[in-house]
Amino acid sequence: MSSKLNGADAVVRMLQLNGVKHIFGLCGDTSLPFYDALARLDHGMEHILSRDERSAGYMADAYARVTGKVGVCEGPSGGGATYLLPALVEANESSVAVLGITTDVSVVSRGKFPLTELDQEAMYRPLTKWNTTIDLASQIPGAFRGAFRAMTTGKPGSAHICLPYDIQKHEVDPTDIWAQKEHGTFPAFRSCADQNDIEKAAEKLVAAHSPVIICGGGVVLSSACSQLEALAVMLNAPVCTTVSGKGSLADNHPLNAGVVGSNGGILSTREVVKNADLVLFIGCRAGSTTTEHWKYPGNNIPIIHLDSDPFVIGANYQTKVGLVGDAQLSLTALNNAVQSRIAHRPTDCADGYAIVKKARTEKQAFFASLAASLDTPIKPERVVDALNRMLPPEAIVVADPGTPCPYFSAYFNAPQSGRHFITNRAHGALGFAMAAGIGASIGRPNATVVSVMGDGSFGFTCGELETIGRRNIPLKMIVFSNSVFGWIKASQKSGYSERYFSVDFNRTNHAKVAEAFGIKAFRVEDPAKLDDTIKAALAFDGPVLIDIISQELQDTAAPVSQWMG
Repeated sequence: MSSKLNGADAVVRMLQLNGVKHIFGLCGDTSLPFYDALARLDHGMEHILSRDERSAGYMADAYARVTGKVGVCEGPSGGGATYLLPALVEANESSVAVLGITTDVSVVSRGKFPLTELDQEAMYRPLTKWNTTIDLASQIPGAFRGAFRAMTTGKPGSAHICLPYDIQKHEVDPTDIWAQKEHGTFPAFRSCADQNDIEKAAEKLVAAHSPVIICGGGVVLSSACSQLEALAVMLNAPVCTTVSGKGSLADNHPLNAGVVGSNGGILSTREVVKNADLVLFIGCRAGSTTTEHWKYPGNNIPIIHLDSDPFVIGANYQTKVGLVGDAQLSLTALNNAVQSRIAHRPTDCADGYAIVKKARTEKQAFFASLAASLDTPIKPERVVDALNRMLPPEAIVVADPGTPCPYFSAYFNAPQSGRHFITNRAHGALGFAMAAGIGASIGRPNATVVSVMGDGSFGFTCGELETIGRRNIPLKMIVFSNSVFGWIKASQKSGYSERYFSVDFNRTNHAKVAEAFGIKAFRVEDPAKLDDTIKAALAFDGPVLIDIISQELQDTAAPVSQWMG
């Protein structure tokens, strides 16, 4: 390491020491010293140039989700800083460790109306876990240590550092360049719930006649899938998940009833929760979507809640036992406590396997009839069914929150637990899946990654097709082409007497757009040709886009409770 470092050099070294291997971002005037440092120094990191700062943030988000490493994105001042913000909001609310670095006008120019000046720190303050503006070059090492510490400990989240142009050129003491290596991955420095609370929870779980476990994203984030499975098997208890919690158990596990709630849940899975006499929430905020606005479970059901964030416990339900801690460590302790009591469990307890089998049989029967349909336009269920049959076991599906989300939440089946499904359910912004698919592909290069999106989302993000082609990222993309912002139109149908207003747009030939960017593309209108097209796309050595002419969402049987009754 050089004996002389400027601020930009210090930033590069701090990222390097924190184990960063990939940076996603977009260039700008105020970032020139940082880019020069990346060009000059030997650091072992790769910069992925995006075509939009928001996309860079979504790339970093999915990269972090599949690697467990901090995702890093960057952008310039002004508009760049505003464009990066939506991705950091999503990551923060999804408990994903993503660092956003935005450069800024020089400190000495503040208040003189320079181009792109804005109060970045004030803008990011309420929407990230940790946030600072650097005023002196000497603050850089400490700021980066603080950001990585905040992102990875406790409840993970996003952080933002504002880096002024002139500060990047000032000298930094090289002896202050060090990092705490544990802060490069998340969750770091885990803690276990209090043992007394563990014992109380175990007593109530063993005494319950029909307990149900509802898992959020915290189980996958903390790699607690095997501990969850052990608990469910001991208790013979059905496991339900939130959309973000998909992967807590393998989708084909006989105790996995699937996604519940108003997005991806159906009536048969609702019944699983409705009939519980105790609910254990794990790594889940028990929010409106998961509980269908706090109806399932009802307020009369005893609740045990395990989460790394004490603020969510007792927020929506009066809680019998609150367990504050990491899911992996706390479930390990809880399993030991349950194991020591399980012999004394009542003999007339409900059979979780039978409960799940009934719910899954009903769901599968409903799904199978739609998936087999040769009606046109193509039903989304047919697409999900084809992918379930053809994708390799290690595949990852990245779904936008519009048309694809309820279908893949309810019906996509990964044969093993872990991170095999990604969607941005915290805030649900369109334009996520294509960019996030890039991040997932780079983070897990040996996996087949499929990004599924509506045509509304495609319009937000199609510029990243150039990024995919330039880097030859073997991402497989599926566009549900139905010429409508479907979620809103379906809601106008169910709640506003079919008064459709400003939700329809003209059809785009997405295959031709992809081909213009140099991407292999197919267009499918005949459902009988769907299997062969998907098979050809998966076999192709490189990126592929499939444009599927599909049903409008308001005409489908989407697994969304507010539309199902």
